[in-house]
Amino acid sequence: MSAWRHGWTWAGAFAAAGATVVAVILWLNVRGEASDPPLAASPASAKASDLIERGAYLSRVGNCMGCHTTTGGSPFAGGRRIDTPYGVVIAPNITPDDSTGIGRWTAFDVWRALHHGRSKDGRLLNPAFPYPSYTWVTREDSDALFAYLRSVPAVQRPNEPHALRFPFGTQPALAVWRALNFRPAAFESDPAQTQDWNRGRYLVQGLAHCAACHSERNALGGIRRNGEWAGGVMPDKAWYAPSLADPREAGVQRMSRAQVVSLLQHGVTQGMSVSGPMAEVVYSSTQSMTAADLGAMADYLATIPVRETVARQITRASPEAMHRGAELYVQHCATCHGSAGEGVPGQYPALAGNRAVTLGTINNLVQIIRHGGFAPTTTGNPRPFGMPPFSQTLKEQQIADVATYLRQSWGNEAEPVSSLDVLQVD
Repeated sequence: MSAWRHGWTWAGAFAAAGATVVAVILWLNVRGEASDPPLAASPASAKASDLIERGAYLSRVGNCMGCHTTTGGSPFAGGRRIDTPYGVVIAPNITPDDSTGIGRWTAFDVWRALHHGRSKDGRLLNPAFPYPSYTWVTREDSDALFAYLRSVPAVQRPNEPHALRFPFGTQPALAVWRALNFRPAAFESDPAQTQDWNRGRYLVQGLAHCAACHSERNALGGIRRNGEWAGGVMPDKAWYAPSLADPREAGVQRMSRAQVVSLLQHGVTQGMSVSGPMAEVVYSSTQSMTAADLGAMADYLATIPVRETVARQITRASPEAMHRGAELYVQHCATCHGSAGEGVPGQYPALAGNRAVTLGTINNLVQIIRHGGFAPTTTGNPRPFGMPPFSQTLKEQQIADVATYLRQSWGNEAEPVSSLDVLQVD
């Protein structure tokens, strides 16, 4: 009898502990939701067209079309597949169609999705929708976005279910993720900083959601403690978003304001250009932003605390690997990039001293060799020079050899690359 009672005592204790955990998770998922602001009041003189125009600008800042539009598809009609470590997320239709889009949503519903990560019916949204950043968006800007989305052509395109491995797509799993990694927030200006700096912080941390890519992630996909701005491999594991805290990666702390604005507006600046996913960001988003907003972003980005990686002795590649890499470089690369990696100003980037070449994570270099490198077409760079892909020409070992040669020539100091390293890049 005593053993039976003892067993029930333990069972009761576990049940109580479980109930407590559930209660805490539920509380963490609703904290802050009681203070939803009322509908933003618009001045009597404000025109609907002005609100829509403002919303259109904000949608470009957030690059909403980048996720919610498939290649060749109708704008904002959804369907784009987004690879994550946990499966595939499929972006929904956000056109004003009543049956398949957000035609029946209110301005409050859109604000709640941005601020709290909840759908119209209260379901928790997958954090591939970057609401941990969008939570900073003001109600006024949210209402402008809503007005714009209501103005785009309605498209009847049924949403497809996500293809996530169990249990990652379930509401309990999303509730746990949200409890551990998210808390609703509101933007507050720092009175010690300039108006431009505060505007830049609002844009960078909010709609532009720069930290969503340029940060280290934990095992559950949340931003790691002290990992913000430290750089991170993209969700599809193909590209690496360099650290914005390290000037030797993508940090702009030692660049001029004008250089940063040019890079974001045109995709190129003195001695550097963007490619890969960042080229898409410049093409679809930042090139359409005002010079004032880009300057404000530059002001904020320049103040991210510097956290440089500790320099260490690198492993020198074998003479045989360097010889093979040199031969491949002369055969395939030197015509454009120069015999000493000096490049051609305004046309082909220099490889000597190139930060993309010497990153500790080799993903970007391997992807550019495989698939080519292309700066975005912008008003300031309407006919960018591109690099052809070599995936059909070079095998894994050859890619490793030429990458190693680039990383250890002309003063470049970075670890050699093996064929296994290349194979591990998706």
